[in-house]
Amino acid sequence: MLFGVYYITSVDEKLQYVSPVSINSSRHRIKNNLPGTVDFCPLVFKTPKLEKYIEANLTEKTNAAIKKVHKDILLRTSAFLLLKDSKASFTIEGESPSHSRAVRWSQAIGQAGSKQLTKDELLRLQHIVIGDSRFVKIGYRTEGGFIGEHDLKTGEPILEHISARWQNLDTLMNGLLNTAKLLETNNFHPVLTAAKIAFGFVFIHPFEDGNGRIHRYLIHHLLSVMKYTPQGMVFPVSAAILEKIEDYKNVLQNYSHPLLDFIEWRKTKDNNVEVLNDTIDYYRYFDATLPSEFLFDCVEYTISKIIPDEVSYLQKYDRMKIWLDDHFQMPDKTVALLIRFLEQNNGSLSNRAREKEFVSLNNDEIKTIEKTYKELMMEQ
Repeated sequence: MLFGVYYITSVDEKLQYVSPVSINSSRHRIKNNLPGTVDFCPLVFKTPKLEKYIEANLTEKTNAAIKKVHKDILLRTSAFLLLKDSKASFTIEGESPSHSRAVRWSQAIGQAGSKQLTKDELLRLQHIVIGDSRFVKIGYRTEGGFIGEHDLKTGEPILEHISARWQNLDTLMNGLLNTAKLLETNNFHPVLTAAKIAFGFVFIHPFEDGNGRIHRYLIHHLLSVMKYTPQGMVFPVSAAILEKIEDYKNVLQNYSHPLLDFIEWRKTKDNNVEVLNDTIDYYRYFDATLPSEFLFDCVEYTISKIIPDEVSYLQKYDRMKIWLDDHFQMPDKTVALLIRFLEQNNGSLSNRAREKEFVSLNNDEIKTIEKTYKELMMEQ
């Protein structure tokens, strides 16, 4: 109550997560605590799972863990995880990129949080994702869009998801970008922000191609720019999603499948879809609770499993390398090849490797190397 005037909140903070900053509307007697703008404002319900994650303060857990790791190991871990995440993001889309293409995308991920999120920045990212743009239109769609298959005989669309109408894309995307900036400025929780913006982006599906990878890039960007991830490190979110791919599909389908019953559409001449009714509200005011829970699961898995496993591997690798250097004075390239062969064959050197790349090693030396590898690299 201000000066004898009662103000009612737009959102009940006991039920849903609200903006930390509210604006009073004296005309309506409303305290606007909505976490978004009129053109994009998904809401997240408070659940025991989300409350537990927020109370756990995962970012402090991460910072405490990495302080114990040598800086050199941490830098190498970050580099490995970037490339791992890039490859995982392509794998999720059913693609097997060349090494150079995966590296280019990992470099883009590494810049997450360093550039302002704008339409031009999204177009730049789409260029990187697509690579050869001769066969894909760069920019917002100018026709309908859907995810699914085509009937092999009739060409009829078999729908999994219907994208937002192309006529609504400017409004929706401006709203999404403005809301991202607002939530960042108002210190809304970073994981909830990333879930609302990133999943909102993929539900809207503004581009002809590249939506999935940019959707996951937005998670990196927002967690970085809102200081949730450690400086200089990107959480390998796509790698975590790949480990939880069925849960990821369920989150997407939980939104998309019920929506199909409320969208009127017809098949176009080129077997695309044309949406006939007004659907814009479905893409700007959706329930982002399940995406938020899923993203927290991925962040927790990254912190408790993926990063520690990568750090542990590099520490073991270094011990093995030091031992090889002490006993055989092998070049780094040869050490890397030897360890890779041992990894591929469960700690044993294959007959082919014995007869070719490592023919200069005798049987006793190979047995000693295999024994040491199992002790240093395979034992917990």
